[in-house]
Amino acid sequence: NGNKKTQNICLFPSPSGVVHTVPPPVCIVTGSTVIDFFNRIQSVPDRCIYRLLRPVESTFLDILAGFRERSRTDVPFLDSLTITAAISTIYLGQGGIVRVDDQTPTLNATAQLINGVEFSKDQDGVTVQMGAFTITFDGNTAVITGFAFAAEGLCGNPTNTTQTFNLAAQKSSSSVAGCEVLYSEPPNNMTNCQLITERCNLLMQAPFTDCHDQVNPAPYITACAETSCKFPTEEGLALSCQFLDAYAKTCSLNTTITLGDWRSPDDCRKIVPCMELYCSNNEYCGENNGETQCFCRALFATKYTPTNSLGDPTVCIENSATLTLAGCLLSAKNIDYTTLHLIDESCKGHMDNEAHMVTFSFDSNNTCGTEVMSNNKSQIIYQNTIMMQNSSTDVITRHDQVMIDFSCLYTKPDIRSVSFKIKDSSVVLQIVSGIWNYTLMMKAYTDGSFINVVGPDTELVLDQKVWVELMTVGLDDNMVSIVTDSCWATNQPSPNASVQYNLVINGCPNPADHTVKVQGNGLGTSNSFSFNMFQFSGKAPDIYLHCKLELCPKHSNSCAPSCSGSGRRRRSLRAKRADENPALITMAWNN
Repeated sequence: NGNKKTQNICLFPSPSGVVHTVPPPVCIVTGSTVIDFFNRIQSVPDRCIYRLLRPVESTFLDILAGFRERSRTDVPFLDSLTITAAISTIYLGQGGIVRVDDQTPTLNATAQLINGVEFSKDQDGVTVQMGAFTITFDGNTAVITGFAFAAEGLCGNPTNTTQTFNLAAQKSSSSVAGCEVLYSEPPNNMTNCQLITERCNLLMQAPFTDCHDQVNPAPYITACAETSCKFPTEEGLALSCQFLDAYAKTCSLNTTITLGDWRSPDDCRKIVPCMELYCSNNEYCGENNGETQCFCRALFATKYTPTNSLGDPTVCIENSATLTLAGCLLSAKNIDYTTLHLIDESCKGHMDNEAHMVTFSFDSNNTCGTEVMSNNKSQIIYQNTIMMQNSSTDVITRHDQVMIDFSCLYTKPDIRSVSFKIKDSSVVLQIVSGIWNYTLMMKAYTDGSFINVVGPDTELVLDQKVWVELMTVGLDDNMVSIVTDSCWATNQPSPNASVQYNLVINGCPNPADHTVKVQGNGLGTSNSFSFNMFQFSGKAPDIYLHCKLELCPKHSNSCAPSCSGSGRRRRSLRAKRADENPALITMAWNN
């Protein structure tokens, strides 16, 4: 292109004091490749943090590079830089993120001085300047230039052309646990490596040939082909442009040559950069149809790809259900999360601005159209569906139609049977009352025909109806009747215990308990009552059933209590009773 090849000259003293004239040393890191100050290649195999540069005789500077996977688990990429400079720690991350200690300054193309360090930022990346020493980072490629002192790290020692540094020795102790684990994936069968290699070999053509005298393109071509051919053709071609761009940057720093616009609509077209696009920790920024978007990192996506799911399992808590989808998985299918909703279209997903996870939920207060059904496994199912907004104006669509059912299954509560057992099959008392000497018996039954006696092995459950028969032997049925005056339950053996529950009051059912029924009371020498089984609050294990009975002469028809619903009998009945010694009989139950 006619531009004169001119070499920038940098003067610096060696330890012996001799002044050398050399081009300014340039170290470049792109993808998993480190090309050091002397154009030597090292490839980072894992997702750990490695030292790029640290002065040998000073601790004022330390540059660390963090690597992470993108779309393949077995190919790491430069992800961040951490620079310890004098009194500050500087972090350069994806999306143009810059942190200085615990501050996040707002940067632009105008240089700002923060703690003695100059910062600037434009669409091409972030620049950190310390005197003649410069670091630039655009999220894909880091360029270190202007450092001319003895140093160690993967960038090499600018003062010693033969010294190299072992990769393992430069691994930082700040690396996360497990970062050294290596993964392997089969070659991508959608890769046209020949086409990608042809793209990498553009470095052998004009206008790049103008730089060949100062910067050897061979390491860049090798790294370009070895890395890019692991990916599908489209992605590999885009990645190859990253290496061409890295070479162009190195050229501009080593010479005064202007390459001009080496990009073309067909080869490495300029795309909207990732400098202003925030991607979560589980995402990376990449190109899709000429635009940038956040893609899922491979290790994150491996949780979902085996089942072809878009997010986490449904979380069912009490009366709510929540389903969380990964924003990057939706984007990969060209699904706009804002078009998704539940059965009730007003119930849409909420995206977490930091994690980029989209959450849909419903609960008992906002059912969002949830359908409730049951199955033959005694389960209740609460089901809803994530679906896509209908757009009647769209003639065609190029994204997947979304119909994601999610549900919570609740097992119908088991009826916890609290069983009661009678301590004695029947209670027998010998009663002497005035001229009468008789035997009183109290028995419980599970049926109103008084056939199935409740025995010691019979289990009764809560709310089960029980019939209790009070029967006498030794009384003349023509002369006297037995009247059950009252029956009550206690949680202690004593009939006078403080906790009592009335079943029969004044010969009539307790009006507050509609399960109590009284039969034949005062009509003969036996009567009965029934009630539904209960237990005392606090789950007291025992129930003691007490009944007080009186004898009534049958010279009139007034022995039967009059139960009008008020639970009170006629007052005149008491005067007609002939019993001088009312009987008290008790039956015990426990659970």
